[in-house]
Amino acid sequence: MKTITLALQGGGTHGAFTWGVLDRLLEDGRLNVEAISATSAGAMNAAMVVDGHARAGSQGAREQLARLWKEIAASGAYAMVRPTWLDRMVSGWGMGFSPAYHMVETALRLWSPYELNPCNLNPLESLIGRLVDFDRLRGGDIGLFVSATNVLTGKLRIFDKAEIDARVLVASAAVPHLFQAVTIDGQSYWDGGYMANPAIYPLLRHGASNDVVVVQVNPIGATEVPTTALGILDRINEISFNSSIMREMHAIAWLTRLIDQGLVDPAAGIKRTHIHLIHAEAEMCRLDSSSKFNTEPAFLDHLFHMGRRSAEDWLASTFDRIGVESTIDIEETYL
Repeated sequence: MKTITLALQGGGTHGAFTWGVLDRLLEDGRLNVEAISATSAGAMNAAMVVDGHARAGSQGAREQLARLWKEIAASGAYAMVRPTWLDRMVSGWGMGFSPAYHMVETALRLWSPYELNPCNLNPLESLIGRLVDFDRLRGGDIGLFVSATNVLTGKLRIFDKAEIDARVLVASAAVPHLFQAVTIDGQSYWDGGYMANPAIYPLLRHGASNDVVVVQVNPIGATEVPTTALGILDRINEISFNSSIMREMHAIAWLTRLIDQGLVDPAAGIKRTHIHLIHAEAEMCRLDSSSKFNTEPAFLDHLFHMGRRSAEDWLASTFDRIGVESTIDIEETYL
């Protein structure tokens, strides 16, 4: 057994890729997950892992993840906003030709969630509340850190496992143009991805493991310069939602150099961190950004199997190096 921590990004329904990654890692049986830091869809996946593991170990975690995504897929089978036959032919699981998608997108640019949804109905909160036993989650063996962005201060808040409930998870996924801000302890929160997608430092500060495995959902690179209004906006969102983790990786790379040069006193308790990365950058780059709202069963299944293949390849090429060294060049990947 090798002990790792996990850092799980958000990214709408692209989080089904992370479901596949986690399913394969849990199935493997050689990894002990000490703690998870997560944001948005990553936080939903993380909650399922921690709760399911507390109930029935790795198999329980896999079952709980499957329950979440099967529920999402069931809702997608009857969704009004879904790809058309033309989308299925040409746009990579997106909804660029869907009149319903464009009507909703236009409405969200003209009216806020406070105007469109004055009763503040959030089916995600009821789904999470139904699936997760939060008392069991808080008593589980796996640590959990969930990120949210304070609307008024602009500061990041990290909720630890003792604080987490359905509202915290919904706050971490509260995209401002889709959902009203979520009030917790008298403070209002939006999606944590603006400040941490996800936060790495809680894993370094509170975890004993030196190995952080990042499951990347949002592509860092792009294949071409966007020239349409929507393409430009989508690329801006990709860059902004990766900016926080890139800053943290810059700090980790700098600290690693200091450690390697013997400039850090071992008595200070600062440890060398090994960074690992599971991703499907090339495949994710080909997905239309509107596919983040695609909840069709076939698409979620596609992402799930993509995630499992990525994790399988990572295990085959990387497992022996866990606990020994980083398996990516941090500076080349993030800086």
